Amino acid sequence: MKLLSPTDWKEYELIDSGDGEKLEKFGPYTLRRPEPQAVWSKFMTESKWGELADARFVPDGSHSGSWEQKKRIPDEWYISYQYKDMLLKFRLTLTGFKHVGIFPEQAVNWNYIYERSLQMNKPKVLNLFAYTGGASIAARAGGADVIHCDSIRNIINWANQNMVASGLNDIRWLIEDAFKFVKREARRGNKFQGIILDPPAYGHGPKGEKWKLEDMVNELTEAVSQITDEQDSFLVFNSYSLGFSSLVLENLVKTHFPKQASKIESGELFLPERSGRKLPAGVFARI
Repeated sequence: MKLLSPTDWKEYELIDSGDGEKLEKFGPYTLRRPEPQAVWSKFMTESKWGELADARFVPDGSHSGSWEQKKRIPDEWYISYQYKDMLLKFRLTLTGFKHVGIFPEQAVNWNYIYERSLQMNKPKVLNLFAYTGGASIAARAGGADVIHCDSIRNIINWANQNMVASGLNDIRWLIEDAFKFVKREARRGNKFQGIILDPPAYGHGPKGEKWKLEDMVNELTEAVSQITDEQDSFLVFNSYSLGFSSLVLENLVKTHFPKQASKIESGELFLPERSGRKLPAGVFARI
């Protein structure tokens, strides 16, 4: 079981965490956001947090909230991420759901996806629950033919902006329920050399289809195995569902990819903070 964290960020930093919050620097702006896993005490003082934070997200009691800005932050700004010859650019914005457009810990997987795509000859890569497309543009930067699947149109548009900003093109955008698409591709006998999935704990498809990870993840993994090229392929399975161990993902992948059992690696992603502590940021399994 591995513990992995990104080491190539120049424009992102986790400064501190604790008391249910995290303090992060995204380019020129420092943001204070809720973090349910940060159950320990802050390393820095409250006054230091108040001094450093340009904006703070205040939940409204549901799944949304608003931002209190101490310093005027533009409606959008861009940050870059470089690994070897891969240069990715991301549009960031303050959303009503505390997110800003990227999950920085995923840089570990972007590097892996880029390397694997380079090693293969124009692999067909499918990114499911693909959000703003960090993994999609990493695969495209590595020469892959990419299908980016997400159920929300404005998220697809956001991913397209990230692709263009990164100097890339020709990703195929698909506004679709990911589970339905995988099952349809399986019936058609289509195969992919790379599959990336990061399913949410809860969600809805474009037509209101309900999604609950615990109820559907086994069937989803089975369906994904049916569209994965057995000869030469890679799989990146990530989850931030609270309570899911990396062993859960490892067991799912071993069950439905038995021929690749010896090639499976699993573990936990984390973000390092200035104090040296490690903030958990999801679990993964990869082939």
